[in-house]
Amino acid sequence: MSLSIRNQIAGTVTAVTVGEAMATVKVRLEGGPEITAAITAESVKDLGIASGSKVKALVKATEVALATGPVENISIRNQITGTVADVAAGPAMAAVKVNVSGGELTAAVTADAVAALGLTAGSSVVALIKSTEISLATA
Repeated sequence: MSLSIRNQIAGTVTAVTVGEAMATVKVRLEGGPEITAAITAESVKDLGIASGSKVKALVKATEVALATGPVENISIRNQITGTVADVAAGPAMAAVKVNVSGGELTAAVTADAVAALGLTAGSSVVALIKSTEISLATA
């Protein structure tokens, strides 16, 4: 199956906490950082997700926000440090490719945000992703 979701990073499940309807799944990405995905309890069961499971974390580029440093006092749990590899900017929007441990993330942000943050190749950034915006795929 091919997907239009560009951001696909492999990892290993380290913990699963299942609630009535939703579950949180902690995934150690290849290269080190740990992220949290919030998926349905039914998906955990259907996909057979358990500690030690190999998964791919999938995130649409439009769901990746960028900051120039760690952000405190925010509900977004996933803050992944990286370095800008490329900025392809148009008049309204830009695709910013970020090298992170374990792979590459693409963030779709406004051209105004690129300018305001001074994003260029080599810039240090933090990718911010809500746990509810991460989907998991199994092999």
